[in-house]
Amino acid sequence: MVKFYYSLDNTNANSNIINSSFLWGYIFSSVIGGALADKYGGKRVLAWGVTVWSLATLLTPWAANHSTAMLLAVRAVFGLAEGVAFPSMNTLLSSCLDVLLNTTRWFPCNERASAVGISMAGFHIGNVISFLLTPIIMSTIGIHGAFALFSSLGLLWLTVWLPGVTNDPRESRLISDTELELIQAGKTETITNSGKLPSLRELFSKIPTWAIVFANVTNNWGYFVLLSWMPVYFKTVYNVNLKQAAWFSALPWGMMAIAGYIAGRASDYLIKAGYSITLVRKIMQDIAPQYAGFLHGITNSVGRLAAIVSTIGTGYFVQWLGSFQAFLTVTAVLYFITTIFWNVYATGERVFY
Repeated sequence: MVKFYYSLDNTNANSNIINSSFLWGYIFSSVIGGALADKYGGKRVLAWGVTVWSLATLLTPWAANHSTAMLLAVRAVFGLAEGVAFPSMNTLLSSCLDVLLNTTRWFPCNERASAVGISMAGFHIGNVISFLLTPIIMSTIGIHGAFALFSSLGLLWLTVWLPGVTNDPRESRLISDTELELIQAGKTETITNSGKLPSLRELFSKIPTWAIVFANVTNNWGYFVLLSWMPVYFKTVYNVNLKQAAWFSALPWGMMAIAGYIAGRASDYLIKAGYSITLVRKIMQDIAPQYAGFLHGITNSVGRLAAIVSTIGTGYFVQWLGSFQAFLTVTAVLYFITTIFWNVYATGERVFY
């Protein structure tokens, strides 16, 4: 988006606001999308989300040429649609327990961390691909062409994904009886979802919930600093062009994809070896499996508030602190403090019944 903003001759202040406008819608849809995914299944909610954000991507250049207000609105709709992605995915992968009126999820307990690791790696690899290819695409078919291409890829992916995915593996035509038995054998407990969501007071009365909230706040703070500002950082501080900056900016996402996959596989291995879920799976939190989408949506929305502050405020923080390096140091300290809090208070065991 950096080159796109420059082509519109936006000021830094406008760029900050435009970057953050994606998060305006994201905040609300994380909670709503999580609740809807818990009730109707992650497949249906995610499918609608992909459709809407693909169309919003297509409309972005038109909106930018129309007015800044229209661009902000389209970006907010983009965020509104994409906000359902993580809660929907979390619902599909959420638990090694039988939830939602005794339905069976897609992964047995001893494979869930690997499944989450692979899924999250996909998100990060998408960032790597977009960072590396977007400058090339823009220089080849133009700025508008890049948005049209990514929009088309989203809709094309949807036509392939929809026929092959179901909320419950027992509904799938692509799964064998042997594989279904393997999934069911990996369940550890049966939980009946009453259909009533826990109150916010009940959610936030538990310390593990706050551990998830603080982790989401810090993660979103750093995540969107990297996503929105790293190309600008390398361009302004090290005076590299956008194509070179894209390579540097893509490196953290590539490492996240690799580390997430390795962590997932290692987590499953250690659980199989007899280590406690709390010790091993503090990075794979699942304290309320029957409300996985709702809990994820709540904590993710709080985290997105921090993302808005960091996205809009990075330029001001850099000016106040005197350098990008000082701001990145502050961010690193926040990560360190949150890591300590997480390791002390987080749990991998079920908290809400």
